Amino acid sequence: MSTAIFQRIRQWASRIKRDAVTLWFAYRHPGTPWYAKLLAAFVVAYALSPIDLIPDFIPVLGYLDDALLLPGLIWLNIRLIPADVLEECRQRADQWMKEQGAKPRSIAGAVLILAIWIGLGAGLWAWFGAQK
Repeated sequence: MSTAIFQRIRQWASRIKRDAVTLWFAYRHPGTPWYAKLLAAFVVAYALSPIDLIPDFIPVLGYLDDALLLPGLIWLNIRLIPADVLEECRQRADQWMKEQGAKPRSIAGAVLILAIWIGLGAGLWAWFGAQK
């Protein structure tokens, strides 16, 4: 029983990884609508970033982005891409992952996450400084 649950979780995680790489290819595909490309740019930067928006060491919240936010954004983005483009990009993602053995890294994603954290820190600093 528990082996089947772990197998399903592994399959789900594998599909999430594959779909993140699929969105990486869909972002560059000329058949992807502009609004799907815009969302894909954010999702891919975040999904492939080596830095999390909510660090994993924060209890419960640290895994919330990995368990709910990211899969939800990937699901939404996948729904915005035409079926033929999605199929082509999934095939390219499968091939890429087979050849490379891992998902790509996004330096732009890391910079985006750092910019968000710096912006939040500066905003909190200004807000608490104004409270005095």
